[in-house]
Amino acid sequence: MAEAIRGAIHSIETFGSVDGPGTRYVIFLKGCYMRCRYCHNPDTWDLHSDDMRTADEILDHAERYREYWGPDGGITVSGGDPLVQIDFVIDLFEKAHKRGISTCLDTSAQPFTRKEPFFSKFNRLIKVTDTVLFDIKEIDDEKHKKLTGWTNKNILDCARYLSEQGVDLWIRHVLVPGLTDSDEELIATKQFIDTLHTVKKIEILPYHSLGAYKYEKLGIPYTLKDVNPPTEEQVAHAKALLGI
Repeated sequence: MAEAIRGAIHSIETFGSVDGPGTRYVIFLKGCYMRCRYCHNPDTWDLHSDDMRTADEILDHAERYREYWGPDGGITVSGGDPLVQIDFVIDLFEKAHKRGISTCLDTSAQPFTRKEPFFSKFNRLIKVTDTVLFDIKEIDDEKHKKLTGWTNKNILDCARYLSEQGVDLWIRHVLVPGLTDSDEELIATKQFIDTLHTVKKIEILPYHSLGAYKYEKLGIPYTLKDVNPPTEEQVAHAKALLGI
């Protein structure tokens, strides 16, 4: 009998209210290749974890809270980026669906590729994924590279593919003053979103520096020390440009 796949867990939130439809049990996984300058969880970047669990262990614990989920709730897998641990997420979501549990994937899609073996695994995953919370960090590719260290071409390709496959999308964009808030880029982001056919919600996530202390603890330079969170007016303006 094959040994059960174990996921490298960062943390778990039992009552998530902003991580997909309804109230959700949120599993934060370890592992992310991007190095977003505003990331508030740099402690999720590496894959090492002292907390390794199987899908059944996670789901057995999650079901203790099932009565609070309501008709729309379920589980959400976040990170890090869950696609770094795609084998574990496939196992988790397939078993969740067998238990009648709604599944939501929170991803920046950086690992996405149409090359094998990843692409076949991704197709298997989306068959058991009810909603994808999809982060668009930056629409301009060169600026995306400076912001995250990676291109966004495969990321935008992933969004298009999910739309073509009929997967419900919640688009998210972190608003960082001076970095991701120009009218030109927000308008371009809206134009891209308008090409997708399964978008159920668009969200602006205002930048904050609450995770800055983690960088100091980890010995990583924090490059946005002088950036303040956006004002209510800046957020409202961005929402208007995105049609929210």
